[in-house]
Order: sequence, then C-alpha cells, then structure tokens
Amino acid sequence: MAQLLLSFLLLSLTFFGFSGMAESRSGARVYLEAQCRTVVYHDLCVKTLLPYVGKTVPGPQQIAKISLAVCLSKARLTKAYVNMVANKFNRTKNFGDYQAVDSCLSQISNGVNQITLSVKEFQKMGKDGEQNFMLHEGNVQSWVSAALTDADMCIDGLLGDGIGGRDKAMIKAMILNVKQLASNSLGLFNRYTMRHRASRIVKNP
Repeated sequence: MAQLLLSFLLLSLTFFGFSGMAESRSGARVYLEAQCRTVVYHDLCVKTLLPYVGKTVPGPQQIAKISLAVCLSKARLTKAYVNMVANKFNRTKNFGDYQAVDSCLSQISNGVNQITLSVKEFQKMGKDGEQNFMLHEGNVQSWVSAALTDADMCIDGLLGDGIGGRDKAMIKAMILNVKQLASNSLGLFNRYTMRHRASRIVKNP
C-alpha cells in the first residue's frame, strides 16, 4: 500500500511538473507572438526567441538585443562555411565557382562586420544620455540595412554564376536565414525605439 501511494505521488509530481513547464512555454509563446507580430518572418521570430524566454520575461529592448545577437552568431557561422567552400574550390582549381563564392565571402564578411557594429552600438543606447539616442538608433538601422543588402548581393551573385549542387544550396539557405534574422532584428529594434520615444513623450509631455 505504501509503495502504491509513493508511486502515485511521484506520478502526480511528474505530471504537474511537466504541466507547469508546458504552461510556462505556452505563456512564453503567446508573449512572443505579440512581440513578433510586426516583423516579416513571424514564425522564425518566435522560434528564434523562444529558448531565451524563461521565468524572467525580457522586455522589447532585451528581445531586440537577443535577436540581433542570434543574427550575428548565425552570420559568423555562415561566413565560416562560405570560407570553407571557397577554399575547397580553390584547392580543386574550380576557379569559376571559386570566384563567385569568394565574392559572396567578401559580402558576408562585410555583413558580419556591419552586424557586429550594430550590436556594439545598441549596447551604448541609453548609457550616454538621451540626446545621443537617435544617433545610435540611426547607426544601428543603417548597419543592419547594409547587412541585408550584402546578403542580397551574395544570393544574386550565386544565382547569376549558376553554381549547382549541395554547396550552392547550402550557402543560399544559410545566407537566406541570416537575411531573415537580420530583417526580424531590424523590425524588433524599430519596435523598441518607437516604444521608447512614446514613453519619453508620456513622461515629458
């Protein structure tokens, strides 16, 4: 009887524990659905941010920072992969494909630099006075937009040169993912800055 009671207790704790986790995850998804409603790639936005929402719910500023950091991480991984493919084509003397991929590598490298600058600039916002807020905002917007342009140029270049096979498909997929993440990051950043300005107007009518 005691063993049966213990088994029932453990089963109950397990059920309620998983139920609590499910409720927490469901609540986080609902919250992110609202935060991501204005971005272009809505489902990707929720999927990207969901692992970072726990007991402490991040606000719009933190969500935008997380999104941009994830974008930077994916851009760096993509750059490493494109560099590996370029080296492979260079070793095998596949110079036509090498030139196209090397050009893409230059563009994705520029994109990584632009997103890195954006992350650093975002960190300064609110730390050196409200008078510099718009300056930092403009820089972040310009650099993320430039990274989006770099991604488009890379994809267009690969399509134009007609590189086939797994390498082309993988590079295109990875670059497209970075482009979508950058687009979402810019959307979330703009949402944060708009809310920030609105709150300043309320405080200082």
